[in-house]
Order: sequence, then structure tokens, then C-alpha cells
Amino acid sequence: MLKRVLLSWSSGKDSAWALHLLRQQKDVEVVALLTTFNSAANRVAMHAVRRELVELQAERAGLLLWAVELPWPCSNADYEDRMRAVCARAVAEGIDAVAFGDLFLEDIRAYRVKQLEGTGLEPLFPVWGIPTADLARQMIAAGVRARITCVDSSKLSCSFSGRDFDAAFLASLPPGIDHCGENGEFHTFVYESPAFSAPIRIRTGEQVERDGFVFTDVNFTDVDPAGLTLDPGTESGTK
Repeated sequence: MLKRVLLSWSSGKDSAWALHLLRQQKDVEVVALLTTFNSAANRVAMHAVRRELVELQAERAGLLLWAVELPWPCSNADYEDRMRAVCARAVAEGIDAVAFGDLFLEDIRAYRVKQLEGTGLEPLFPVWGIPTADLARQMIAAGVRARITCVDSSKLSCSFSGRDFDAAFLASLPPGIDHCGENGEFHTFVYESPAFSAPIRIRTGEQVERDGFVFTDVNFTDVDPAGLTLDPGTESGTK
């Protein structure tokens, strides 16, 4: 029996890898991506990624995007109210499970499981327990390309914000920093993935520091290195 899955989508590398792994399972159909947005900023919370870039990710993945609008500030009660509505919609639309890109934080996993209790939705954790140093190298080797959009400056130098998540980035991480940033050291935006039909061409913009975090803005660019002007939906273009 085919299991219909809603994938929690942060816009980052772990979500992209979860999608890649789920699509290799013959009994699973990922039907949509679920993303929470800070409505005041019109961006993904923590990752600070523009909504239009997440929409491009969904288009490249060939999936619907379920956008959950969060107020700012957002209380835990507000968040849980909105997620209950999402669960009700998922059940009504015949979805069987919700998948998450969590790696090893037991308290986060326990919270996800508890929130889905009694909803009729099964929690899935396709990347859970993979050693993160190995996982980071696997993702990069498979063609995942991501930009660092947020750094916790109490854990990692602000100079890491805006860099690409690649072998050089991994090699330069200080001791004690998780290779996938699972302890909140950094967050990413994926612009190329085996799960995408085509890359998303991006440019790096302004860098700002706020509440102990350094954020680097990324945006779509319609010019590639060959000088082509591209359409954001098709990536086709002319000189």
C-alpha cells in the first residue's frame, strides 16, 4: 500500500536529503512540502529564507507547498494551534504520515511524536541516526548544494555565514561544531539537489546581526555565469 507523506520543509539541506531518501522508497509518495513562515518578515523562521525561494524549491521538486503563516512574535500555543489545523487538513486529504529532517536531537523527535499522537498521522524520520559527519559528506557527494543563511555567533564565527556548504566548509569547522549544524550552529538554503529538476541560481546579499545570530540574505538571480538571462520557473534563457 502506498504511503502518502507530507514533508516538513525548512528550506535547508536536511529537508532536501530527506526528500531524496523518501523518493527512493517504492511504498512512499511525497505529496507536498510543509513550511512555516514568519508572516511579518515573509521568510522561513530561523533560516530567514525568502518565501519566493521556497516556492521555487517546491516548483523544482514538483510538489505543492503548504505554507503555514505564523504571527511574530509567535507563542508555542499559537504554533500548536496552526499545526493542529495542518494535521486536520492532511488527514482530510488522505495523507498518512508527516516526515521530518531531524538527525539526532531526542527531545525534538519526542515533541514531534507527541504532537502527532491521536491525529491519525504517522511520524517519519528518514535521516534519523545517520552520523552527521558521514551524512554531510554523502549529501555533498550526491550533488546537494546549499548556502549558509544563518549562524549562531555564540557557537560559530560570523565569517561562516554566506558560505557554501561544501567540503571546504566542513574542513574549516572548529572542533565541537556538528557537521550538519544540528545543534543550531548554522542553517542553510538548498539551491541544488538530486530531488530538484534544475538548480536555483542565487546571489548573496546583505548580512545582518540580530539577537546573537548572523543572517545572510540570498535571492534569485536571473543571470548565470555564461551571461544568460533566465526565467525563474524554467531556467531557460537567451543572451
